[in-house]
Amino acid sequence: MNKVSNYFSESFRELTQKVTWPTWQQLQQSTMIVLIATLLITLLIGVMDFVVVKGLNFIY
Repeated sequence: MNKVSNYFSESFRELTQKVTWPTWQQLQQSTMIVLIATLLITLLIGVMDFVVVKGLNFIY
């Protein structure tokens, strides 16, 4: 039981003292980068799907 208690106390200490949390501005910038990358990848996959479907319809 001592190991479990020690694990939780060390985990809490690590989260509160050792972890460097991003600022609000850094968090917003990272979120925008992820959203833009997601949209670009989605668009790329959509275009690739469209081209493949049109190509296969032409062949068949």
